[in-house]
Order: sequence, then structure tokens, then C-alpha cells
Amino acid sequence: MLFNTFHYASFFLLVFLLYWLAAGKNRRAQNVLLLAASYFFYGFWDVRFLGLLIFSTLLDYGSGILMEKVDRPFRRKLFLTLSIGINLGFLAVFKYYDFFISSFASLLEKAGTTFHPTLLEWILPVGISFYTFHGLSYVLDVYNRKIKACYSPIDYSLFVSFFPLLVAGPIERAHHLLPQIQSNRIFNADKARDGLRQILWGLFKKVVIADVCATQVNTYFADPTQASGAQLALAVFLFTIQIYGDFSGYSDIALGSARLLGFELLQNFSFPYFSRDIAEFWRRWHISLTTWFRDYVYIPLGGSRVGKTAAIRNTFIVFLLSGLWHGANWTFLVWGAWNALLFLPLLLLNKNRSNLDMVGANQRFPSIKELASILLTFVLVAIGWTFFRAINVEQAFFILKKITTEFGTLDEAWMPTSLLVLIAMLFTIEWLGRHGRYALEKMPNSIPVYLRWSFYLLVIGLMFTYRQNAFQFIYFQF
Repeated sequence: MLFNTFHYASFFLLVFLLYWLAAGKNRRAQNVLLLAASYFFYGFWDVRFLGLLIFSTLLDYGSGILMEKVDRPFRRKLFLTLSIGINLGFLAVFKYYDFFISSFASLLEKAGTTFHPTLLEWILPVGISFYTFHGLSYVLDVYNRKIKACYSPIDYSLFVSFFPLLVAGPIERAHHLLPQIQSNRIFNADKARDGLRQILWGLFKKVVIADVCATQVNTYFADPTQASGAQLALAVFLFTIQIYGDFSGYSDIALGSARLLGFELLQNFSFPYFSRDIAEFWRRWHISLTTWFRDYVYIPLGGSRVGKTAAIRNTFIVFLLSGLWHGANWTFLVWGAWNALLFLPLLLLNKNRSNLDMVGANQRFPSIKELASILLTFVLVAIGWTFFRAINVEQAFFILKKITTEFGTLDEAWMPTSLLVLIAMLFTIEWLGRHGRYALEKMPNSIPVYLRWSFYLLVIGLMFTYRQNAFQFIYFQF
């Protein structure tokens, strides 16, 4: 059930009405309704994997209670190890087994040994990387006594499977979402209007920007040998725009949907393409995943408060794990390594926290220096996205080589004027709204009502115009 379909709109409208009208102010009834809706939402994709989601949920729920009730360190660590081991085991079998066994077979073949492994070729359960990380953060926080275990199976199950975030995040933390699940919720008209605005902007980024870019991206990446360097450069540029519109659009719809139901989810994007260096980019891109690796991997390893050699090691571990989290392909590992290499100079020069404020904080336009830094960061990020999008590492290197050695003429890199205008519209509005949690958050405070509604109607009209270019969300495959 894609967020950008009438199926989801109908489903959400029904849930919304039952939630506020039928369940009323009864928190338990609200939670039961949301849990049932979440399981229906997930089962709509593939009901066969609903059992896996429920098993993982009950495993972590039980592990949390056992760790809280037991004082002996050995037993507490045993329960933690079992929970983490089983969850990562499922993830390894479904997502990584075929990749690693095939890579091992290829390595043996190069060494002169023939090995024909049995591949599982199982379908990847949608959202498994996301809900697994929800559960892992919970059991780790309970083990470290940062939070109390949740004793309500309904509340905990809803924390893991809340449908707006279930299949593509953001990756929530128990200390942030569980208290909201356990508190009474009353309908707030202002928050509801704000949620609708964020959903509208998310749909614009997905339907009007990402899916329109995808058409040309798919054409050029399907057979790079038939495209000129200029056309491939255009494809890389458009994919850089596509993945942002696609994933941040999803996040906006998820956060807006949750706000309509009285919840505030973690912000997942904060205008990352206005970043002045790669460290700032990773503070603004997929924030829930970046902070997850920071808190549960980077800091426990010592972070940057250790020697330079250990800090370099920790940086590569985090970025390589981030790449592997995205998919079982060498392209993702190279993508992770590329970002680690970009991050290292900032780390070694202690400049990785130089740009903590929003660019042009008190200015209408960025300075020349800031603009140059933004453009350089954008180009470096785009090079990394080439590996992310390519079928294999060889294709990515072929594309980059052709761009740099056989560029051709700009006339070959044809882009419809309408698409150029839409991309310019995206970045203009995001720049003007960069001080909010999303681009339209502060619009009601600065724009007259008639202009505001004219803009809303324009966006809705554009969505209906481009709705035929429907593609699945990129992050659903992770």
C-alpha cells in the first residue's frame, strides 16, 4: 500500500475517523485500533511475513521484561545476546546470505576452486531493516537501564509496527515514541493542519519530483553504453534529486500522517542538500539512521575521543555498516567507503562539527563561499549516489569514467524545461522554508491566505498531472 496511492488515502481516512470518533479519548482502544491497522497495512504487502514481524516483536518484548527483572549480569547479557542474535540472524538470512555465499564462491573461483552454493533466493520482507533496528534500540536501552521495560504487549507492539514508520522509517527510539503511545491523546486542529501540509509537501516531492526524475534515470542507467557522458551526468544529477525527493517525501508523509493521529515522530531530513561539508550532510540526511549508528556503534567503540587511528577505524566501521544496512551488494559498501573517505579529512582536522547552524541563518542568500561549499558537497554526494544506484561496481566506474573522459556536448544532456522548473521550484521553496522542520511549516505565518491556498491548489494540480509516473519508494527495498 504505497503512500502515494488512493488505497492509502482511503485506508488512512478510515483509520483517522475510527481513531478519533469511535475510539474517542480511550487510549487503550486507540492503541488497539492502530495496532490492528498497522498489521493490516503490513499484511497488505505480503501476509506471509506478518508472522515474522510479530515473532520479532514478542522476542524483544519478552527480552526487555526478563532483563529488567533479572539482576545477575550474566543472565541479563544472555537475554540481550539472544534477542540481538536472533533478530540479526533473521536479517542475515533474508537479506545477506545469498550475497555473502555468492561472494565467497566467486573468491574461491578466482583462487581456482569450484564451489556451487545453494542460494535461498527468498523475498526480502518489506521494512525488516527498519523494524529490526526499532527492536534493537529498545533492548539495548533496557539492558543499559536507560529506559524501563514496557509491560504492555499492545503498547510495545504498536511502538515497533506503527504503520506510518513501519516500512521505511524513521527509525524511532523507545524513549521518544513509547511515552506518546502510553499517554492520552486529544485531537488538535492546528497539529492536524500542520500534518496535512507536511503530507502535501511529501507527496509533491515524491509524485512531482522523484517519480518524474526516475523516468530519465532509469532510461540512462538501464544501458549506460548507449548514453553519452553528458547524458550520464544528467542521470546522476537527476538520481541525486530523485532519491532525496523519494525518501524525504516518504518521511514527510509518515510524519504528517502520525501528526494527524497525535504523534510526533523523529525528524528524518533537514534540508541536506544545503550542507556545506559531508559531516553536515550526514547530520541532515536520514537522521534517524545516522544517530542510531552514532549511539549504538560509534560511541560504544570510542567515537572520536580515542586515538586518531581508532577514530578512523570507527568511522569506517560506521559507514561500511551503513552501506551494508542499505543492501547486500558491493555497490553499497563502496558507497559507504566513499562517504568515510570524504568524512576523514574533517575528522582529522577537527572540523567535522564546523557547520552546526543552518546555512545563511540570518541572510536571504548564501555567501559566495557558502554557495561554493554547498555545490562541492552536492557533487561529492552525487558521485557516491552513482554507486548507490548502479547495478554493480563495474557499472558505476564505467559511468564515472565516461562522464570524465567522453562527456560530449551539453546539447546531448536534454532535460524537459518543465522538469527544470519543478526542480527549481523544489529548491526555492526548501530554501525559503529551511528554518522549519519541513519546507511549508512556517508558511501560514508569512503568506496571505489567498496566496497560500493558490499554492496548495497548484501542488495538488501538479500531482494529478504527474500521477501516472508512479514508482515504488526506493527505501522499501531496504
